[in-house]
Amino acid sequence: ARLEVPAWKAAWSDKPAVRGDSTGAPAKPGLSGETPASKDQSFVRSEGPALQAIPVAKDSGGLQQLAEQARQTAPTSATAEIQRAARICAQSKQAVMTMFREVRLGKAVDMDNVQNLVEEISDSLARNPGALISLARLKTADDYTYMHSVAVCAMMVTLARQLKLDEAQTRAAGVAGLLHDLGKAMMPMDILNKPGKLTDAGFAIIKSHPVEGHKLLLGGSEVGEIALDVCLHHHEKIDGSGYPKGFKGDEISLLAKMGAVCDVYDAITSNRPYKAGWDPAESLRKMAEWKGHFDAKVFQAFVKSLGIYPIGSLVRLTSGRLGVVVEQTGQSLVNPKVKVFFSTKSNMRIVTEVVDLSRLGCPEKIVGREDPAEWRFPDLNEMWTGLAQTPA
Repeated sequence: ARLEVPAWKAAWSDKPAVRGDSTGAPAKPGLSGETPASKDQSFVRSEGPALQAIPVAKDSGGLQQLAEQARQTAPTSATAEIQRAARICAQSKQAVMTMFREVRLGKAVDMDNVQNLVEEISDSLARNPGALISLARLKTADDYTYMHSVAVCAMMVTLARQLKLDEAQTRAAGVAGLLHDLGKAMMPMDILNKPGKLTDAGFAIIKSHPVEGHKLLLGGSEVGEIALDVCLHHHEKIDGSGYPKGFKGDEISLLAKMGAVCDVYDAITSNRPYKAGWDPAESLRKMAEWKGHFDAKVFQAFVKSLGIYPIGSLVRLTSGRLGVVVEQTGQSLVNPKVKVFFSTKSNMRIVTEVVDLSRLGCPEKIVGREDPAEWRFPDLNEMWTGLAQTPA
């Protein structure tokens, strides 16, 4: 059934039942897509000299070996895929770190290695679309730049499948997601990782990363037009307030619109040097309120691909129990599987239990989101990942 906007508003209108609801429109310079930009930044196409290819495979921690194995895409549960997805996340981070390091030295991206990495990520998503995307969100502030590329790659693939794009377009979307922030490799580290608010001058430098990334990609070979487009235009907004060109509406391509949504979602749900990441469900609710930012059709498809309560969301059920979303069921956007572990009535931990809210006759429903920062459960992430420590 088609997801209508009123259904979202009904689900997202519930404030956290206890302890308050963090709100606020995007405002901090430096957060992906959050600050309207001027339209006067020009872009000059420059072919540049031929560049040396990057030997990413040497430092990719086994990605080449994984790619050479027989592809396994049979569907499995999130629990079953988590361990494998954790390994892919760790290896992918190392590969992206190598790619950025080599780009800083004037070398070009080896697209064969990029394709292998995208294929491995894509196969994990085929087995279970939620495991790797959810794990990629659990990056540290120091790892953000590298794991952000992996996360956006994964979400672009999932979103492309939700939009029914063909296999070639889906693969190209994944490549574009992996390379979209390549220009960050040329940004000063003290600005990129500044813990406080950026100055106007610092933000102007950060806003140059799409153009810088585009120039870097032009210097390589076999980089498709989709990757070039998404790299340059993933900070454009529907109302024309984005950058670098100030495109609006249909001036922005479908893939660039997709890149904008994926980029911002990962940015606001991740820990950054200047802020803690927001809860996944709360992030989707806030994004829905940012008028003029995203294409409505693309954003609706994005919500469908993750669920209104994505994996890792802390929720309250009708019984007063708190739980963390562990898996989408495919039956309903608002009825995932939830691992309950705390009673608000007794104000204490209870024996954990996985409740499938989509099961016929299930008496429980989600009545609202909860703010993890307020509850401060130290093992919240471990509860849904099953991992002693988060990947990346």
